Amino acid sequence: MPLKQQVGIVISNKMQKTIVVKIDNRYSHPIYSKIMTKTKKYLVHDELDESNIGDQVLVEECRPLSRRKRWKLS
Repeated sequence: MPLKQQVGIVISNKMQKTIVVKIDNRYSHPIYSKIMTKTKKYLVHDELDESNIGDQVLVEECRPLSRRKRWKLS
């Protein structure tokens, strides 16, 4: 089973080895046929603290690293 990968934008890097990534999901509304955007924030493991705010990053699913952290920087 392949791991999920998503592209998002870093919105916070104030924690140690953790960044917050905003991922936008675009979909068509089933009744009104309008393109809607749903935004989710994920905690992502960044081992080397190499990401800065505004960077576009590729993240992939991994085993649970803490209570809310289930993604890692790839």
